[in-house]
Amino acid sequence: MLRLLVSRQLLLIVVLLGTALPLAAQAPPYDVIPQADPPYYRVRYDASEQAADPNATDRKPGELIFPVSYTIWIPPGVNTLRGVVVHQHGCGEGSCKSGLTGAFDLHWQALAKKHDCALLAPAYEQPQAADCQMWCDPRNGSVTTFEQSLVDLGNLSGHPELASAPLALWGHSGGGHWCGGMVMIRPNRVVAAWLRSGVPLLEPNPDRPGIKPHTLPEAALGVPMMCNPGTKEGVTVKDGRFAGVWPANLQFFDAVRGRGGLLGIAIDPLTAHECGNQRYLAIPWLDRCLELRLPKKPGGSLRPMPTASAWLAEPTGTTAVAANDVDGDPLKASWLPDETIATLWIQYRKDTRVADSSPPPPPKSVQRQGNRLRWQAEADLQSGIEKFIILRNGKPLAEVPSEGTNRFGRPIFQGLQYSDTPTQPLVQMEFVDQSAQRGEDDEYSVVTVNTAGLESQPTQAGPALGGD
Repeated sequence: MLRLLVSRQLLLIVVLLGTALPLAAQAPPYDVIPQADPPYYRVRYDASEQAADPNATDRKPGELIFPVSYTIWIPPGVNTLRGVVVHQHGCGEGSCKSGLTGAFDLHWQALAKKHDCALLAPAYEQPQAADCQMWCDPRNGSVTTFEQSLVDLGNLSGHPELASAPLALWGHSGGGHWCGGMVMIRPNRVVAAWLRSGVPLLEPNPDRPGIKPHTLPEAALGVPMMCNPGTKEGVTVKDGRFAGVWPANLQFFDAVRGRGGLLGIAIDPLTAHECGNQRYLAIPWLDRCLELRLPKKPGGSLRPMPTASAWLAEPTGTTAVAANDVDGDPLKASWLPDETIATLWIQYRKDTRVADSSPPPPPKSVQRQGNRLRWQAEADLQSGIEKFIILRNGKPLAEVPSEGTNRFGRPIFQGLQYSDTPTQPLVQMEFVDQSAQRGEDDEYSVVTVNTAGLESQPTQAGPALGGD
């Protein structure tokens, strides 16, 4: 039986099967976590007593053996949510910890907001050496806990429709395994699934005897999916820790695409297991799938994915053509929804430099208090946010951050962890002008710059709130 307790910060502690672990008592590295005030909400579940010991002989099948928290972002002003974008981290402490900031990602929020969807990020508290299959196979308790979280988050946020909302899934490594597994067991609820460096097993593999294969149901063939391995995961680099990723992707591709499934492959030409610049293709791809598949009215059934405008590509190639122009067996070709996505795919396959010709939205609510500026901003859907330019009296004064870095891909304002989430502590949108002269009536403006280098219109700071 579940008991729900809400603190002043609206952090929900969920007591499962009579046991409780308050958020403040979470063990490292899961005890450093951004506060979840509205429009953010969080629920957390402890492992059941029966499941707490993975080696216990009396452990009940299908019970989650790890604690887990789920943080959700609700777009302000949305009356009824149409779906949930799920950003699922990978295996091990580093990737699991990165899930703690997934719901705070401005770029993924832009995707969710466009479609009146929430953005949800789980964080499984897996010890580094523990068996990742105990959560990344949804049948091992994580689907039950995930679906319970949507009920509880719906009650907490005032959006009970979350309990049955459609799901757009993104997952990295073990998260890709989880997302693909969700397609197999919940195909009628999944809008689309992006599988970065991880896929579920569909037939026994003697090299991975501990992994239980999934059954591929007919309904899963109509769910758009994209496999997204790095080229150094067995495509061009044939040895090393992640060399088995590509063979697993090929096996999955042959099984799904061979039966007519809507499955594509987008090989990252630069990376190994890290996520790189994949979001600049994943977000437009999911955007298109959400546009075409979400019910016209909340509560309805998912619409079938249109296939008349599909494009196809050789899985390891860099070109794509309209499906009607393909020579040979189309079921051996990578599936792309239309020409627009195919064009982005071609660019991504060559160098990951997916183009963008639209400037980002300008900053909002720029406030000045003395020599301190604070503002808000929404990310450009195509290219996110790289930085902000501070103007004083119409002339460039500084950039925030002053030096953009990202060892995994394009510089991003919020930084980027291994599993494609913002770094901690979360970067604030603020700037202090240390060179301001007392008594000068300077005017300040802020400009957003996306990761394609395009600038927004400037937004002028409002009246000083706290004097000079």
